[in-house]
Amino acid sequence: MKYRLLLMGRNNSIMDDFFKKMLDSFEVMSTSARYEDIIYHMKYFRPNAFVYCLNKESRDTINSIATVKYKYKIPFIVIGAEEECVEFERIAVNVSDLILVKPLTASFIQERITRFMQSRPAVELEMMDIEGEGSFFELKEPEIPTRKHVLVVDDSVIMLKVIKEHLSNKYDIATATSGRIALRFLDKKTTDLILLDYQMPEEDGVAVLEKLRANEATKDIPVIFLTGITDKEKIQKALVMKPQGYLLKPIDKEKLLEAIKNVIG
Repeated sequence: MKYRLLLMGRNNSIMDDFFKKMLDSFEVMSTSARYEDIIYHMKYFRPNAFVYCLNKESRDTINSIATVKYKYKIPFIVIGAEEECVEFERIAVNVSDLILVKPLTASFIQERITRFMQSRPAVELEMMDIEGEGSFFELKEPEIPTRKHVLVVDDSVIMLKVIKEHLSNKYDIATATSGRIALRFLDKKTTDLILLDYQMPEEDGVAVLEKLRANEATKDIPVIFLTGITDKEKIQKALVMKPQGYLLKPIDKEKLLEAIKNVIG
């Protein structure tokens, strides 16, 4: 069984290890610290566990994340340096079910989480697979977001990390490593803008955009292509789909911010 893990936190190196080295055991997705994002990820991704990768997390963020555990009773895994884990335990009492203290190898994290998940009662994991009704998936009315939301779709974890670092001060960011994951995200959640990689292994950006435009719920979401392609014929193929623009890789931070500003402000 591949366990689904929802990742959050500011420790990008640990999160990168999940995407690069642990996909044999886990299906992973990252979420932002915005409470509304987490709630919708919980509903559509239905993770088997929540993994918080600590790195100088604020007290307010930790308190907010703790409410996720109390609301959904989901297994909660914390990874970080010893002092960070101690501080998390001090602020969020009885929230963590498993604490992994750095330094750690990716293989150790993978083995330890797998063993932990296998030890959980089967009924708890089955509960996560139910298309639930009632209190488990009962959503409160989300607060009106103060920042615009951007979904970044790229099969390169390094590119996702770079773009997230470029944008996180101005926008709320969610990431997906394939069009399939992005489309699943958009089944239950909306976004203000999609940054879409042109070349991906499962289906390219044009195929993903075709599906977005064919869906009434997503057809009007602005899309900016990210591409390293300089072939004019292929760029023209992308532009026929009428995206709101395209940016050539490597991505320049100022050009990226300017392009997003022109589309969504």
